Amino acid sequence: MKISARNVLKGTVVSIDKGATTAHVKIEISPGQIVTASITNELVDSLKLVTGGPAYAVIKSSDVMVAVD
Repeated sequence: MKISARNVLKGTVVSIDKGATTAHVKIEISPGQIVTASITNELVDSLKLVTGGPAYAVIKSSDVMVAVD
């Protein structure tokens, strides 16, 4: 795989929660560290994502936001 994004995190799909049109896919990138992505149900099927299967979290952003309480 070649991709222009700098942040590519390999992990394991721990859950897929499909809604009407969008799914929330949780990928564990290290023990206890979860990244959640919102993608279409169509892409979940196209990528053949399954719980327990391998996946990459690819993060591409020109802005990073920081917040505190």
